[in-house]
Amino acid sequence: MKNSDRRELLSIVETLMGEYCEGCFLHRHLKKEGGRRLAHRFCITQCTVGEKLQEYGKKLS
Repeated sequence: MKNSDRRELLSIVETLMGEYCEGCFLHRHLKKEGGRRLAHRFCITQCTVGEKLQEYGKKLS
């Protein structure tokens, strides 16, 4: 993977996280009610943004 492609993917990931993940009400609620682990598991397995982030992560590795 070229360095410019990698930078572009990282930029996309950073934008997604900044736009949708920072300050996410659902993540905060789950973290408060069930702990950090539950909130993180939700983000990875059920959140559509988390699924997109995983796709980009696979492309980066």
